[in-house]
Amino acid sequence: MRATLHHRLGAGLARAVALSALAAWAVAAQAQPAGIDPAAEKLLKASTDFLASQKQFNVDTRNSLELVLKNGQKIELNHTTRQSVQRPDKLRSERTGDLVNQVFIYDGKSLTLNNLTDKVYSQAAAPDTLEGMLDFARSKLGVVAPAGDLLYKNAYEVLMEGVTDGMVVGKAMIEGVRCDHLAFRAPNVDWQIWIQEGAQPLPRRLVLTTRDLTNAPQFAVTITKWNLKPTFGANTFAFTPPADAKKVDFLAR
Repeated sequence: MRATLHHRLGAGLARAVALSALAAWAVAAQAQPAGIDPAAEKLLKASTDFLASQKQFNVDTRNSLELVLKNGQKIELNHTTRQSVQRPDKLRSERTGDLVNQVFIYDGKSLTLNNLTDKVYSQAAAPDTLEGMLDFARSKLGVVAPAGDLLYKNAYEVLMEGVTDGMVVGKAMIEGVRCDHLAFRAPNVDWQIWIQEGAQPLPRRLVLTTRDLTNAPQFAVTITKWNLKPTFGANTFAFTPPADAKKVDFLAR
C-alpha cells in the first residue's frame, strides 16, 4: 500500500511538472510571431555551411521511427547507423536494428544496397556527385539515407524549402552537449533541430513530424558521435559481394 501510494504521489508530481512545463511552452508559443525568426535562420545556416565545408567525416546516430497501425496505435522501431562521407562522391552507411541490417555504399559511380539478413544485394549506376546520388536514390529507387538532407552541400536550401515558420525554442542538452533548439514548420511537416554551440555548430538531433499522416508519426535522429578527421581504408567505399549473397534488382519507382 505504501509503495502504491508513493507511486501515485510520484506520478501525480510528474504530471503536475509536465503540465506546468506545457503551460509555459504554450505561453511562449503564443508570444512567438508568425514567420521565420532571423535568429533561427542564422543558426541553421551556420550549421549547414560548417558541415558542407567538411571534406570527410564519420557520424554515428541512434534513430527511431513511429509506425501507425490501422487502429491508430503507434509502434516504435529503432536502429543505429554509422555513416562515412567523403566529398564529393563517397558514402557508406551501415544500419542495424529493428527489421534492418543493411549496408549502403556509394563509390562515385554506382550505389549498392546489401541486405545482410536476407543475403541479397542490389546495385545500380548512379550520378557522379553525392547530391545527385541522393536525389536519384530517393526519386528512382525509394532509398533514403537517414537524415540524408543534412549531407547536401546546399542543405540549408533543401531543409528550408516550403518552410513558413521558424523559431529558436531555447537551449538544450543532447548527449551531454549544449545545443540551440530550433523548430520549423512547412505545409505537411514540422521539424526540429538541435545544433551544437560553439565553433563547430554540428547538428546533434533532428525530429520530423509528418502532419499529413494519421496521428502524425515522428522520425527522430540523435547523433551520438561526430568524427571530423576519420581515416578511411581502401575498402571503405568498395563492395565485394559475399559468396553466399544473391544479386537482385532494385524495385524501380
